[in-house]
Amino acid sequence: MQLILSIILSTILGYLLLMMGPWVGDFLAFGIITGTLFRGLYLLNDIHKRLLKDAPELSKAKQAREDYLKQREQSSYE
Repeated sequence: MQLILSIILSTILGYLLLMMGPWVGDFLAFGIITGTLFRGLYLLNDIHKRLLKDAPELSKAKQAREDYLKQREQSSYE
């Protein structure tokens, strides 16, 4: 339902922007697109922080194994 409402409102907004002329319509469209992109980046950053907070920590044994594998990988390149 929210998707249909969003599509209808976007269609109306697009029609209004076309009727306003090139300068005003372009300025408003740029502002809307830029605002949407910044909002999306903010939400992605928020999701990233929440996922990092909930990530399980490695036990000492798993951490030692990861360190060993990293050292072995580095020594194989040399």
